[in-house]
Amino acid sequence: MIVTTTQSIEGQKITRYHGIVVGEAILGANVFRDIFASITDMIGGRSGAYEEEMARAREVALSEMQERAAEQGANAVVGVDLDYEVINNMLMVSASGTAVTVE
Repeated sequence: MIVTTTQSIEGQKITRYHGIVVGEAILGANVFRDIFASITDMIGGRSGAYEEEMARAREVALSEMQERAAEQGANAVVGVDLDYEVINNMLMVSASGTAVTVE
């Protein structure tokens, strides 16, 4: 499946719009506690453990979004946007876009 942040795909014609698709991933407080407990791997102000969890959450959200697009019969998602938010010690990652069929 093609996934892009642009509104079109160069060399491809969008033949059908299926609608908005969203995927979410929420990491709870225990994850943050574990991450900050392993803060010893911080080098130069960066936490490898935290970055790995962020990457995992992003991949889950994108994968879920693609699954929803495929369920609608789409073979691509355009206009993808990723949002990150922390509320009450929970990391929320949301991926959204428009499911489309391209030739």
